[in-house]
Amino acid sequence: MRLALFADIHANRQAFSACLDFARARGAERIVCLGDIVGYGADPEWAVDTVMDLVNDGAIAVIGNHDQAIGTPSETMNAAAQIAIEWTRGRLSLAQRRFLAELPLTLREDDRLYVHSEASQPSQWRYVRDTPHAARSLEATDAHVTFCGHIHRPALYSMSSAAKMTSFIPTTDVPVQLLGGRRWLAVLGSVGQPRDGDPAASFAMLDTASREITYCRVPYDVETAADRIRANGLPRWLADRLLDGR
Repeated sequence: MRLALFADIHANRQAFSACLDFARARGAERIVCLGDIVGYGADPEWAVDTVMDLVNDGAIAVIGNHDQAIGTPSETMNAAAQIAIEWTRGRLSLAQRRFLAELPLTLREDDRLYVHSEASQPSQWRYVRDTPHAARSLEATDAHVTFCGHIHRPALYSMSSAAKMTSFIPTTDVPVQLLGGRRWLAVLGSVGQPRDGDPAASFAMLDTASREITYCRVPYDVETAADRIRANGLPRWLADRLLDGR
């Protein structure tokens, strides 16, 4: 089966639409959403409705910290993020808010674990910033592959049976085989707000038969997404950072 894995959509309609079209053209058979459907961006109603429809069609989704903050205000977000959450809360219907609130922190499917932040303490919303953080997550599960987002920068880590770690930034469109002798942590980039210096939307595809993962970048109409943020009175910084992927 070919899976398309998305994280940190952040209510960016233009980016998520482009990624869905790209994934379907590449033969995606199932969708996985790793949280932060909302926050920052200007189209939360559309984003939540889209993921709800995908889940109804068999997709998998877990909750992110911005999704959780819709119902449980967070004290750890910066001021711009808080403003966006408060604005988003007022836009979503009761059914949409309930959908977000009922998403699980983690989901296990076969030899794969899905989580927004990391596996050791998923409710603490820790970032996987480096190899020690990745090792902590890998040691918390026996899954062959853990998929996460949260940090908005793509990376791929692995741990051998002797606990030796490797790490690298995957090359776009170059498949990597997730060898069975190691356990893997695939950190997805962000669909809706990349922070690795490339404004193109980021997601990954997994072939479960060959155990190959391919990281993808999809150009989209960044200017329209930024204009939508400004037009809705959200902090301009949230729009400006889309333009350079920072």
